[in-house]
Amino acid sequence: MLSGCLSVPGCGEANTLFWLPIRGQMLSAKGKQTFFGCYLEGKQVEKLTTDDSRFKDLPEYPFAPCYADIAAGDGSTLRMHYLDEAPAEPVSDEVILCLHGQPSWSYLYRKMIPLFVAAGYRVVAPDLIGFGKSDKPTSRDAYTYANHVAWLTSLLEVLNLNCITMICQDWGGLIGLRTAAENPDRFARIVAANTALPDAEGIAEAQFPEVSAAMHAYYKTLPVPANAAEMFTSMVGDTSGMGFLHWVKFCSDSEGFDIGEVLNLSCGGALSEAVVDAYRAPFPDERYKAGARQFPSLVPIIPDNPAVPANRAAWAVFAKWQKPFLTAFSDSDPVTAGRHIRFQSDVPGAQGQPHTTIVGAGHFLQEQAPGKLVAATLQFMAAKLNS
Repeated sequence: MLSGCLSVPGCGEANTLFWLPIRGQMLSAKGKQTFFGCYLEGKQVEKLTTDDSRFKDLPEYPFAPCYADIAAGDGSTLRMHYLDEAPAEPVSDEVILCLHGQPSWSYLYRKMIPLFVAAGYRVVAPDLIGFGKSDKPTSRDAYTYANHVAWLTSLLEVLNLNCITMICQDWGGLIGLRTAAENPDRFARIVAANTALPDAEGIAEAQFPEVSAAMHAYYKTLPVPANAAEMFTSMVGDTSGMGFLHWVKFCSDSEGFDIGEVLNLSCGGALSEAVVDAYRAPFPDERYKAGARQFPSLVPIIPDNPAVPANRAAWAVFAKWQKPFLTAFSDSDPVTAGRHIRFQSDVPGAQGQPHTTIVGAGHFLQEQAPGKLVAATLQFMAAKLNS
């Protein structure tokens, strides 16, 4: 999941908060953020792989597993799982790349993949490192924004994916959009669904000390939610404008980080116990949850976040992006509400597209309205690409 909002006097309207310096980074004596990659001080970080028995007989997930060894960034490799489903005779060379976010995995796209294949398209749906059947470094310091972009880029290179139509939601968008901006020749179209590309928009650098101080002071006052239900209640009921901090605190410090419960509550409690258990499957114990716990603290909104320059550079690319760009946001997502506006206004390729609001879905619209998202995507793809 992404964020809530923080209102700070002098900073204009409420700004969506996407990053907090809490975990996964250290402060030097000068107070600068220092991020680590997969290897700390020359020592290999332990990585785990969830046993295949955890994924046996999952409901609506009959897909054959595929694996790729991707570059970890230091000469070693990580094993990344992905689904690769295709019809006997594809209707085009386009590949639909489905990117999940936090704290889900490729299981989130299980209802959409068969529909795309039936329509004649090849579909690739990876598990981000730290999720699903992919390797899971046990140190939170291994999970940086830059590493996630590098890992996804490595997968695209290994699979030699081109002419990609990318569907990206939640953190799938933060990673996927950066990857597209840095590798534009591989991408043909983009569908942004309940996501964002934060770059400290709306917060002037002169206001950073005030914003930072307000965030840290308030964060220190928050108790650690005992469970997901308590966290959601606290977050929704917080009138300070900093409700997202409850989510960060919960992911960072809670003893009971029940990922299945998070997905179920986010979907209004409508998921069956079998589906809830499927979302729990990749995480048999706490050691496997480092990536899921780390994501909320990495989203960049504060100007001195190390990812802000790269995201601003990505926005500079999208300011000239002429390829088709669609927004498909749900009507009941408090996390990314309104984030479609910037895509529609600032990306040239978004002009004149059949943007849609998907009714009756919350943050995880792939779970709650998969058919509607598929229909919107296929309508979008029906238009011929410019040569």
